[in-house]
This record gives sequence, structure tokens and C-alpha cells, in this order.
Amino acid sequence: MVILGKWRQQSVTLSFKPNALTISLDGQEGPRVFSYDLCGRLWTAMLRQVSYRRGLNGKVVAKWIAPDGSRGRRWLEPEEANRLLSEASEIATHLLQATQTGEVLLSEKPSKHELTFLSRAAAYQADIATADAQQYHAVYKPVGILPPDQYMAVVLQLTEGCAFNTCTFCTFYRDRPFRIKKPPEFREHIASVKKFLADGLNLRRTIFLGDANALITPMPQLTALLDEVHNALDVEKLGGIYAFLDGFSGEKKSREDYAQLAHLGLKRVYIGLESGDPELLRLLKKPGHPTDAITAVREMKAAGVAVGLIVLLGAGGHQFERSHVRETIRVLNEMPLDADDLIYFSELIESEGMPYVQSAFEERLQPLTSDERIHQGELIEQGLRFTEAGGTPHISRYDIREFVY
Repeated sequence: MVILGKWRQQSVTLSFKPNALTISLDGQEGPRVFSYDLCGRLWTAMLRQVSYRRGLNGKVVAKWIAPDGSRGRRWLEPEEANRLLSEASEIATHLLQATQTGEVLLSEKPSKHELTFLSRAAAYQADIATADAQQYHAVYKPVGILPPDQYMAVVLQLTEGCAFNTCTFCTFYRDRPFRIKKPPEFREHIASVKKFLADGLNLRRTIFLGDANALITPMPQLTALLDEVHNALDVEKLGGIYAFLDGFSGEKKSREDYAQLAHLGLKRVYIGLESGDPELLRLLKKPGHPTDAITAVREMKAAGVAVGLIVLLGAGGHQFERSHVRETIRVLNEMPLDADDLIYFSELIESEGMPYVQSAFEERLQPLTSDERIHQGELIEQGLRFTEAGGTPHISRYDIREFVY
């Protein structure tokens, strides 16, 4: 239901969807847009040509395009995030009051059901948001990272941590050992997630099995845990199941295993390929060999499971610049990729405490600039070849600095 109107010398659009509420205002201050889930949680906003994305943990990332065309981003301080939240709540509150007093002229009167969601958006103020964030942290261990197309998933932490945890460029799981949850614990976790999301579950588009390497779980355990997912959630309605798998352990599952997982709702597996250069992978302390990833992808695709492949741009600096491009093209071209698959180019972003920084110093690696990293991705893309029958995978950038859940 889309309702148009006029209010305080500005145009108003109320969009009531089965999974979200969006309020759009266009007046002297310029366009302002606020979107809420059905619990009233603010999740996106657009103000003064800056877009905001708010996570379930209450953190907010702001993004914009500068006049020179460059992209900017920063994380809001807690006080700034609260001000944004207050503005969103106040807008919903004033509109709710205006619908009751007749101050706002609307093309159609919202139903009682629709006004309930507007009331929830109005009530979602700092105190409720704080309690909500506390509940989030009680339900989840830190969600380290997700593929960009999974930021709106229902994350279920079937495992915790990473089975290898040796990669020098990754610090997401250093704080916890790898473990697989038992069915009773996982059942309780799913129930806690459902209770926390409540009506906000409708906004979620898929189910993502965390953490870093959930599909390394042995098949008998994995199928039992997936049964728990099916018992608690409508997997098909939510869009299926997605997960990370280290490509270099993927060969431990057979084509028949992946076919069984596909029958249980598995739609796509994300693999951190990073590079097709085995020497570079050794420098990164990434387990295994690129040929193992090729084998795993072939088995997945033969079983009807799509893949998402992540390539780490800038890894190895100038010393590995050419071999990284050449070997990554070779490996990707040996995989039977098609239009159902994704390729993400993720820039290596060095940060304090990252083991890669020390390794690069010891090896005297000369880092690539951001423009050089982007160009490296362009060179890889130019070298890829796909069949006309299968089509071309979707290829895009993956900036981990913009991750929010």
C-alpha cells in the first residue's frame, strides 16, 4: 500500500509493505527517507544526500558520493547514531499524530494494521534501541563478515569461529575457537534469533549459516542441524540457505553430498579463493591449493549449487601483482561458472594487528594503491571467459569496511 499526501508544506509518501515501512518526505530540506522493519527498527535512511545503514547491533555506517565522484564512508559515533534514531522516531511520531488530527492530507487513510507499524516506528527511541542491542549481543557472538548480498539474511551461527584461522589477512575470528553446535544448543539459538527478530523476520531475505566455515561440518551432523532449521523456519519462503566454505576443504564433500544439501535448501556457497597463485596463498597462510577450489566448485555446480567467489585485490603487493592476475584468471576460467554465480573483488585493507602487515614488512612487499588494486580487478575481469549458454556471473566490488548486520 502506497499512500501519498501533503504535510507541513512538503510531500509525503507512506509505503506499507508486507516486510517494511518507508516514510519519504520532500520539502525545503530536500528529500528525506526513513525505512523501518515491522518491529519499528530503523534500518536505512537517506538525508542530505547521505545514505545510512543501521545494523541490528545499533551501529550505523554513513556513505556518500563526493562532488569529485569519489565514495566516502564513516561509522557514526553513538551520539550521532542516537540523533539519527531520534529524527526517525520523531518523524514517525508527528506523522502518526497528524493522521489522527487530520493535519496531514492523505490520498487514503491508513488501516489500523498499518497504523500499528507506524506506532512501532514512533516508539523505537534510544532506550528501546539500547535494550534491543543488548538482546542482539545476547543472541549472537560477533558476526564477523557476510557476503554483500547476504547483509539482510537471517544469520544462524551453526558454528562459531573458523576451522583454520591461519589466514594472515583475516582477524575476524581470532577471539574464539572453532566449534560446531550440538542440535539442542543450535535449536535454542534459532529460537533466540526468532524471538529477537520477531516481526522483523519478514524483512530478512535468506538464511545464512555462520560463522566462517559452517559447511565443513561432517554430513551426518550437518543434515541433523539443517533439520533444526527446517523445523523452525520456512526455508523456501525465506529464500533458501547460504554459507561460507573454505574452498580448500570443499573437496571433502562429494557431488552427492552437495545434491543432498541442495535438497535441504542450500542455494549458494561462498568461497574465499583470494588468488589462483599458490605461492601467494602460501604467503597468506591460506590452507590448500587452488586446484582444490576448482574441484570443489565443479562438484557444487554439478549438484545444482551456485557459488560466490571472493578475490583479494592487492594481496602480495607489486611483487605478486602479475602472477596474482594471471593465475586467478586461469583458475576462474577452469571453473564452470554461469549467470547463477557471483564473483566479488575485495580490496586488501591493512589494519592494525593484522598478521599480513608484519609478513609484508618481513618480505619487503610494496603495497598497491587503491587505484592499482581496482585496476588489478579490472585486468582479472577482462581475462575471464564464460560460455554463451551459461551466461556471465555477476561481478562486483566487496568493501568489508561497509559491512553491517
